[in-house]
Amino acid sequence: MQEQPFEVVPVAYVVGGRTEPTDDYWGGTRSIIRIDANRFGPDSTKSLEDFSHLEVVFRFHLTDVTDLNPGARRPRDNAVWPEVGIFGHRNMRRLNWLGVSRCRLAKVDGLDLHVEDLDAVDGTPILDIKPWFIEFGPRGEVHQADWTTEMLSDYFAPRHR
Repeated sequence: MQEQPFEVVPVAYVVGGRTEPTDDYWGGTRSIIRIDANRFGPDSTKSLEDFSHLEVVFRFHLTDVTDLNPGARRPRDNAVWPEVGIFGHRNMRRLNWLGVSRCRLAKVDGLDLHVEDLDAVDGTPILDIKPWFIEFGPRGEVHQADWTTEMLSDYFAPRHR
């Protein structure tokens, strides 16, 4: 397999919401995905309000590039949980520093998409935005490792004040 690097240009940026990436308490986080007005016009969001959720691809821009971990490690360094390879994680320690999030679309205001529960922080470059189609959800029985349920029990819980 031959490496073929390519350039990706952000289509938008996160405005507002959280300023620090944390492991939990993303529930109720409100932010705006501000689409680049120099490259996209109002028609780019036409009919987007017909969808309740978006799937957002973004770059983990605050990650320390020396923190890449392509091998196996314990999630959140918890000694009770098993070692898991990089492709069994959804964290920021990845070769291309890409994240994927599903969030609720609260309102479309021109090129500003008001969203809730987007687990990306203020200033995050957005690489792509897609409406969530029910038909693209998992088909058939879904299962996952037991440790993930324990680890993510507070992920979308309301933030502690």
